[in-house]
Amino acid sequence: MSFRGDSYDRALTRATEHARTWLDSVAERPVGPRATASELLAGFGGPLPAAPLPPEDVVDLLATLAEPGLMAMQSGRFYGWVIGGTLPAALAADWLVSAWDQNAASRYATPATAAAEEAAAAWLLELLGLPAGADVGFVTGAMMANFTCLAAARGAVLSRAGWDVGRDGLSESPRIRVLVGAERHETIDLALRYLALGSPQPVAADEQGRVRVDALSEALDAFDSGTPLIVCLQAGNVHSGAFDPLEAAIEVAHQHGAWVHIDGAFGLWAAAAPSLRHLTTGLAGADSWTTDAHKTLNVPYDCGIAIVADPVAMRSTFGAHASYLIADDSGPGDPMEKVPEFSRRARGVPVWAALRSLGRSGVADLVEGLVRNAQALAEGIAAINGVQVVNEVVYTQVCLRFGDDARTRAVTAHLIADGTVWMSGSRWRDQDVLRISVSNWSTDSADVARSVDAVRRAVDATAAP
Repeated sequence: MSFRGDSYDRALTRATEHARTWLDSVAERPVGPRATASELLAGFGGPLPAAPLPPEDVVDLLATLAEPGLMAMQSGRFYGWVIGGTLPAALAADWLVSAWDQNAASRYATPATAAAEEAAAAWLLELLGLPAGADVGFVTGAMMANFTCLAAARGAVLSRAGWDVGRDGLSESPRIRVLVGAERHETIDLALRYLALGSPQPVAADEQGRVRVDALSEALDAFDSGTPLIVCLQAGNVHSGAFDPLEAAIEVAHQHGAWVHIDGAFGLWAAAAPSLRHLTTGLAGADSWTTDAHKTLNVPYDCGIAIVADPVAMRSTFGAHASYLIADDSGPGDPMEKVPEFSRRARGVPVWAALRSLGRSGVADLVEGLVRNAQALAEGIAAINGVQVVNEVVYTQVCLRFGDDARTRAVTAHLIADGTVWMSGSRWRDQDVLRISVSNWSTDSADVARSVDAVRRAVDATAAP
């Protein structure tokens, strides 16, 4: 086999045709998949074929086998798990990233993708009002973004205590105490587990999941001066959408010498919208921040973003040097110094494309539109008899109750089976809820109206005889 440009023609043509067919179907197809993974495995699996298959035939087979098992996550009526859709410019850029096949680790080896990612990083910091000199790393998702920021935090707070974790490890180091809101996202706990920091100490939260500053202050007062401390705050509760009182909490934490990390997987983008910016007052005073571009910004999977105010903390944790790596000393460091990977795709390029496509006003319109749709859904559904909206709808999240737990589960199951919308069940404040996460750029008033009607049908269908 030899490389020729036309070697790709037939396979790419068929992939484009299948992609267009899929995208054209999203608006009207049932949102949920129509087959399970176990059912689909029969077609995908079996013994490895002995003979080759032409690439275009492989593409056809893949598209045919996958179609019944695809979730229409790009649908304007998909509201599950805080997952955005895909902006056209970001999707096309992602195709180019795959075609270019650059290992985006090095400024010297892949200058085009490094430049695009550095430009995107600068735009992000500007949009979100974060320190211009902060380091920005592009990772797989919010989980790894939290890991990346908290790894930098671990090294920094131990360094302040006179311990070099990179050289000496953790076995005899001072113990790091991590305080979190009682309603933090599970990925914070996972990141701490991966970093061998153990379970965090929860701090009381209010009825909307916002950390209580008085409780945080009291908890911090219990530690001796010099104790290595990390405080994790939240911009956007996964159930209520509520934001911790960032300014006051950051001030208290810094008074006690703590590193402050903000998990803003979907909520950090409120800082880019004039009507919502008040939710993030004090944001820039933290030490690190996490967000997820495939949520609110609507770029393709996968693209988490880790931001650390102190580049030394980031690069002393992840930087690596080897004789075969050629450094480019003219810029802000190699991409691999800011993430826990040497080899990765150029995830930041679709971010650049999305931001260049939208501009400052477009990002604001996108975020504010998501919130308007969430509030319209809440208002429309609240008018249905027997439905309770149980959170203050300040951002993109809506949680519903339909009487008791059993009825709430029944309505949720009926909605999923119906296929008009996808709204996921969850458990919040010790009760079952139906959770709506409005994250898709394409959701419009027609989607909102159809979604309200779908909930009304589910309520009627599950009513007691």
